[in-house]
Amino acid sequence: TNQILVGFALETNDEINHAKQKLHKKNLDFIVLNSLNDSGAGFQHDTNKVTILDKTGNQISFPLKSKKEVASDIINYIISSQQ
Repeated sequence: TNQILVGFALETNDEINHAKQKLHKKNLDFIVLNSLNDSGAGFQHDTNKVTILDKTGNQISFPLKSKKEVASDIINYIISSQQ
């Protein structure tokens, strides 16, 4: 099928390695990592900071932004990676 699988991971320690494990275990194309250790990010804030990892080993981190901007970053990154 022509679908893209994206997962989300909220981690507290060894964030990158745990996100990579989930990416492969769940056979995802991308995983968006949120860390509870990042100040100003998470459920209690209007801002967030994420790292996107993909199944080919690419990884990109975005700075703290509004959640709307984070959503745009995620979508734009996924679209650009498919071109």
